[in-house]
Amino acid sequence: MSWEKELEEIKLRHALADELGGPDGIARQHKRGKLTIRERIEALIDEGSFQQMGKLAGHASYDDEGELAGFVPSASRSGLCRINGRRVYVGGQDFTVQSGSASAAGGAIDAGHNHPTPLSMRVPTVNLIDGVGGSVEGFEQLGRTYIPDGAFFGPLSEILTVAPVVTAILGPAAGGLAPLPCLSHFSVMVKGIGQVFPGGPPVVKAALGYDIDKEELGGYKIHTRISGVVNNAADTEEEAFEQIRRFLSYLPDNVWKMPPREEPADDLHRRDERLLSIIPREKRKSYDPSVILDGVLDEDSFFEISPDFGRSRITGLARANGYPVGVMINNNRRLGGSMDADAAEKSMRLIQLCDTFHLPLVFLMDEPGFLVGIESEKRAIERAGTRLVYATAMSKMPMISFIIRQAYGLAGSLQYRPGSGLYRRYAWPSGHWGSMHIEGGTSAAFRRIIEAAPDPDAKRQEIEQRLQRYASPFKTAEAVGLDLIDPRDTRLLLCEFVEMAQDVIKTQLGPGSGPTYWP
Repeated sequence: MSWEKELEEIKLRHALADELGGPDGIARQHKRGKLTIRERIEALIDEGSFQQMGKLAGHASYDDEGELAGFVPSASRSGLCRINGRRVYVGGQDFTVQSGSASAAGGAIDAGHNHPTPLSMRVPTVNLIDGVGGSVEGFEQLGRTYIPDGAFFGPLSEILTVAPVVTAILGPAAGGLAPLPCLSHFSVMVKGIGQVFPGGPPVVKAALGYDIDKEELGGYKIHTRISGVVNNAADTEEEAFEQIRRFLSYLPDNVWKMPPREEPADDLHRRDERLLSIIPREKRKSYDPSVILDGVLDEDSFFEISPDFGRSRITGLARANGYPVGVMINNNRRLGGSMDADAAEKSMRLIQLCDTFHLPLVFLMDEPGFLVGIESEKRAIERAGTRLVYATAMSKMPMISFIIRQAYGLAGSLQYRPGSGLYRRYAWPSGHWGSMHIEGGTSAAFRRIIEAAPDPDAKRQEIEQRLQRYASPFKTAEAVGLDLIDPRDTRLLLCEFVEMAQDVIKTQLGPGSGPTYWP
C-alpha cells in the first residue's frame, strides 16, 4: 500500500504555503517597497540552504467530504540555513498574512512541537522583523481574551549568553516585537520601512490624544541617533543583509567555540607613517581617528557599530592579523571625545559583546573625562559611567590599551582593567594624564592663592606652567615602568598581543563569568 496520496498533499500544502498571503498580499508588500519573507531569506542566506520548520502550520478549510478546500499559512517562517557556510537559525514575520500578527502565527514553531531551538542547537539567530505583534483579531478567533505571560522572553534572553543574535527591522516592530532589537547583539533598521514602537500611531492617538507619523514615532532617526535602541541604519534591505553577514563573520557560532580567524591579507609589519604626526602638539586641535584605525587594524576590516549614537566614542569589530577583535577609540571631533551617557552605554555593550564571545578588546584612548554640565546630570552620567566601570572591571576577555593622547579622571581609568585577566598597556609619547586637567584643576585647587594675587590671571598661568613640568609622560615611565612606544609600532604590538591571547581565550570558552546584562 502506497502513501503517494498523502505525499502529494504534503507537496500541495507546501506549495500553498509558498504562496504566502496570496498574489494581492505580495503585490501590496512590494508596493510598500518591501520584500516578502521568502525573498528576504533567499537574499540573506547561502543559495538553497533554507530548511523551514513548521511549514504545514496555518489555517486550513475543508469541504463537506473533508478534503482540503483552502489554506492560509502561518504568519511566521523559520528554520535552519547557512550564511557564508555557517549554520544559522533564521526567522521572521510574513506581513502578507494579517500584517505578520502574532495572532496569525498558527503555532508554527517554539510551541512544544519538538522543533529544536537556537538555544538547544547553539547556533546564531537572525530575526527578520516585519509585524504588528498582537492583534485584537486574535480575541475573536480564540473566543476570549487572555492574560499575557511573556514566556517567550525566557529563551530570547537566555540565548544572548550562548550564541550571536541579530535583528533586522524591515517593517514595523510593534507590540511584543518591539523588545527584539534590544534582545540582540546587533540590530539594523532599513530607512523608511522599519519602525520600532510598543504601540503605533493609532495606539498613541487613543492613549495620548495626538497624531504622529509612524516614521517620526519609531523610525531610524529616533532609534539609531537618539535612543540607541537600534545599532545601525541601512538604505536598503540588501545593505542590511550585508551588514548582518559581516557582523556574524567576526563571531563564533557559540561561546564554546573560538572566534573565527580569516587568512590575513595585510602585512603584520606594516608601519603607517601618518601615525607619527597624527596627534597635534596643540592640545585643542583635532585629528581624524579613522587614520589611526586604518593604521593599526587589518586593512578594510573595521565594522562600525552604532555610528550615529554616542558619537564621542567610536566602537566596532575588526581584525588584527586575521583575528577578530573589539575596538574602541575616542572621537575627539565630537564633544572633544568626552564620555557622555550615550557613549558609556555604547561602550558597555561592546565590552559585553567581547566578553561573551571571547574577543580581545582594543582600546585606543584619548579620554578627557566624563562629560560635565547640567544636561549630563539629567542623563544620569554617574549611573551610565558606573555601569561602564563595572562592566570593564568584571570582564575577563584579553584587553590591550594604547593611550594616544589623554586619560583623565574616572573615565580615563577605563584604559586599565584590574584583576588577573590578560591585560597590556602602552602609551604614545603624545600622552598626558591625571586625576584632573591642569588647566581646569588649577583654578579649583589654588583658588585662594589666585584670588589673593595682584594679577589673578597671571598667577594662574604661573601655577599652570609650574605644574606642566610634571606632566611629561617620561616622568610616569620613570616611576611606574610605563611602556612608551613609537606610534608606528602599534600595529605589530597589537597583532602580537592578539595572537598571544588566543591561548588564553581557549581557557575561557563557555558562558562567561563577566557581565551578562544585555538589554
